Amino acid sequence: MAKGYWVVCYRNIKDQDAFMRYAKLAPAAVQAQGGRFLVRGMAAKVYEAGIQQRVVVIEFDSLAQALATHETPAYQAALKELANGAAERDLRIVEGMA
Repeated sequence: MAKGYWVVCYRNIKDQDAFMRYAKLAPAAVQAQGGRFLVRGMAAKVYEAGIQQRVVVIEFDSLAQALATHETPAYQAALKELANGAAERDLRIVEGMA
């Protein structure tokens, strides 16, 4: 079975305090659903339309698990910390190659 991945690229973190609140809640919510952080930090180098900002890659055992995790009450509570424009980011959930 192919794995599922969250690929998150931040464009801008406007409210560092809100981001820190999110960062305290989100990892536990993701890990409780079996998510494993593979990448979490600043890009070492950017090319093309890349932005020198935070990147996160999380692996799940399946695409279904990756999709379901986003909708859990625990992750939705963490996500509320980024409401009101605290951060601009692109979160994509993709299926890995089998």
